[in-house]
Amino acid sequence: MCAHVLIADDDPRHAEVVRRYLAADGHEVTVAHDGRTALDQARRLRPDLLVLDVMMPRLDGLHVCRTLRAESDVLVLMLTARTSEDDLLLGLELGADDYLAKPYSPRELTARVRTLLRRSTRSAPTPTSETRTVGRVTLDPVRHRVTVDGAPIVCTRGEFAILAAMSEQPDRVFSRAQLLHHTRGIDRSSTERTIDVHVMNLRRKIETDPQRPVQLLAVYGVGYRFSPGPA
Repeated sequence: MCAHVLIADDDPRHAEVVRRYLAADGHEVTVAHDGRTALDQARRLRPDLLVLDVMMPRLDGLHVCRTLRAESDVLVLMLTARTSEDDLLLGLELGADDYLAKPYSPRELTARVRTLLRRSTRSAPTPTSETRTVGRVTLDPVRHRVTVDGAPIVCTRGEFAILAAMSEQPDRVFSRAQLLHHTRGIDRSSTERTIDVHVMNLRRKIETDPQRPVQLLAVYGVGYRFSPGPA
C-alpha cells in the first residue's frame, strides 16, 4: 500500500536513510527536522502516517503527538530511545498508534509502516455498519466518528476499536485480553496494560468526571464494561 509519509527527525543523515527506504517501498515521503515544522506540515499536507521522533528541537515529539491527536486521526509511529514500559506507554497515552525503540534498522521501520497502513485499511468498517448509541456516546463505524451528547471527539484507532467492540454488547464485561485482541495489538510488544491506557484516555473524553466514571466501568479482577449509564 502506497501512502504519504511524513518523517520528523532532527538527524538529517538518519532521516535521509529512512526516507530512501520508504521511498523505495513506494511511498511519497516528506521530511521535517524539528517539531514545529513537523506540526505545520502535518496540518498542511495531511499525510497518511507520521514517523515521529520524540527528541526534537522547538517542539518535542510528545507535544506534536498530543496536539495532532486533538485535531486528526493521522497514524503516528513514534520513535523513542527510552525503553522502559512506562516511557513507551506514555506515547500510547498521548495517542500514538505504535512505537519503535532505538536502535532499530530502517528495514524494521519500513515493515512497521507497512503493517500500520495495512491494519488501518483492514480495519475499515463496511458500508453496512450502523451507528450505535450507548448512553451519551454515539459511534459511527462507517465514518469513524464518535460524539458525546452530539459533540464530536477525536479517538485514536485503538480507542475507537475498544469502543466499537464494547458498543456491540453494552454491559457485557470484556477482559483486557479480549479488548487487546479487538485492537489487534499496538505492536508485538503490546501488553494488557495498553488497554488500561486506552480506557484512561477514553474516560477523559467521554465521561463528565473521569475520576468517577458512569459509562466506561472497571470490573475488578476481570476487565471493563461499557454501560449506558444512569437512567
